[in-house]
Amino acid sequence: MTTIVLFALLGRGFSHRKQSTLPPMSAAQIIAILAVAIATSTPLIFAAVGETITERAGVINLSAEGTILLSAMVGFAVAKTTEGLGTTPCLLLGFGAAALTGAAIALIVAFGALTLQQSQVAIGFVLALLCADLSSFLGNPFVRIPGPVVPSFKLPLLQNIPVLGPLLFQSDLLVYCSYLLILGTAFFFYRTRPGLMLRAIGEQPAAAFVRGTNVVRMRYLYTLLGGALMGIAGAAFSLDFKAGWSHRHTAGYGWIALAIVIFGGWNPLRAAFGCYLFGILQSLASVAQSALPNVPTQVLTVAPFVLMIVFLVLTSSEWLDRLLKRLPPAVSRSIGQLVNSTPPASLGRVFQQD
Repeated sequence: MTTIVLFALLGRGFSHRKQSTLPPMSAAQIIAILAVAIATSTPLIFAAVGETITERAGVINLSAEGTILLSAMVGFAVAKTTEGLGTTPCLLLGFGAAALTGAAIALIVAFGALTLQQSQVAIGFVLALLCADLSSFLGNPFVRIPGPVVPSFKLPLLQNIPVLGPLLFQSDLLVYCSYLLILGTAFFFYRTRPGLMLRAIGEQPAAAFVRGTNVVRMRYLYTLLGGALMGIAGAAFSLDFKAGWSHRHTAGYGWIALAIVIFGGWNPLRAAFGCYLFGILQSLASVAQSALPNVPTQVLTVAPFVLMIVFLVLTSSEWLDRLLKRLPPAVSRSIGQLVNSTPPASLGRVFQQD
């Protein structure tokens, strides 16, 4: 629906202002736009998959916005100050520092939620605000200065595959790692025994505890892992997608990552699809700016954020249920499984482990 709305806007622009009509795009141009959308979605994939892992374990980490901002600042600052070591070492140090920052913030969430048994929502929300302000305060010396950037390289052989080559295999290492992260997490969730136990501690922690699983320890582990991936997402912004650092450098993307987790139904594959959809919407917004010169650029810039929120509201409302009831049972069931999201049964709940 969101894509249809943007195409409708484009159509209106074409019909009312012929002088602003763009020439038809070639297949190569479309592939190039999609490749950019995939690349710009990469930081969101790390954040969304990280939060999916955390929430599947039963812990809500609402600090995503602040975590990504602070990690982006720390990652850029470390990479910049160690730039003399060479591009590869400084980037590794930058991403490592960002991952540790994300894990440290997640540790605070886990300690407050699992050990002190306080509200996970309140802890995460406060940390989101605190870390966002802290990133602006500590990152002031690094505002708008050039720094190292993740280099791009084409994968041999794979880059020559028609369509898929230029679309998927002519980017940088971070993008390639995101592919592995998506597939590896999905395989871990649904094809391994540890993945089954991860889902169990988020759904039925008492049953997992009876079978000998240390629920609290495992929740600590997966919360830290999810936080580290969020930290990598922050560094992906400042060292790749939006190279550099500025105040509120990644403002809004943490909340979008949280929304995509819900949109994806706590499934890494669906969450990745949501990230790519958001990236495509951003690319379409850029195209629409050229096609609709009279529309303020701010409107089209925020359109993907608004459309994602509208989609979440519609898919969570009774209106969707009433619509599905009017469809044939087989169609209704298929659409319902694709759109509806059911959170882990014990998400956000305190588990008393004696």
